Amino acid sequence: MWIGLGLIAIVATFMNLYMYGAGKDYKLAMAMGLSFTALTLVAQYSMVSNWVKVEDWSALLDVVPTMETALWVLTIISILLNITPTLLELKNKK
Repeated sequence: MWIGLGLIAIVATFMNLYMYGAGKDYKLAMAMGLSFTALTLVAQYSMVSNWVKVEDWSALLDVVPTMETALWVLTIISILLNITPTLLELKNKK
């Protein structure tokens, strides 16, 4: 599930950037990109929670350390890409 949500977040982020470049209203796409990023994080957390419930320690030891770093990096990139049009709009107003 998290893969699908992550792909939707990526598509929404690029729609956000495209709509800004085309001069269209991009705020809905920005909200969708950030929302699906949050849903991806919750889905990941849910997956890890299930591993803890079934005591699948090998999955936790193998996946979680790498996944944590990847989620931090990808979430920061998503936030930066999604707010870039807003920041550029503020810069152009000055």
